[in-house]
Amino acid sequence: MGAIDDRIAALGLELPPPWTPRGKFAPFRRDGQTVFLSGQICEWDGEVTLAGPVGTDDEAIEEAAKAARVCALNLIYCLRLACDGDLDRVEAFIRVGGFVNCLSGFPYSPRVINGASDVFHEVFGERGVHARTAVGVAGLPGNAAVEVDAIVRVLPG
Repeated sequence: MGAIDDRIAALGLELPPPWTPRGKFAPFRRDGQTVFLSGQICEWDGEVTLAGPVGTDDEAIEEAAKAARVCALNLIYCLRLACDGDLDRVEAFIRVGGFVNCLSGFPYSPRVINGASDVFHEVFGERGVHARTAVGVAGLPGNAAVEVDAIVRVLPG
């Protein structure tokens, strides 16, 4: 185990069990040192942890931010696969895209996606700082409340 794995454990986080994608796609694609991570919904062990649409009260937004944390852990799991098991190879998160299943006019997508951004910062420190998009959408796979994708630069193996 490397330093990042130690950090994950120290934070009391765990990565999800192995899973099968819901469609015909790869969990990641590499282009040189760039890893494109497919969008991950708030699914754990085959079950969506929070269904949409997300409400506008503080409690609903907090629950959706927790769902975004689940998305981030799923992404880190996929990133570990892309790095041949060595998360210490992560050089920088470049961009994160966040999608919130919500009703038209929902203004809190950034607050929800902060849940995922916080995980990347907690786990990877400055390497987890990223550019980001946070948008509201009318629906997501499995009626999940949140989906997050990412582009990451990794060191050669």
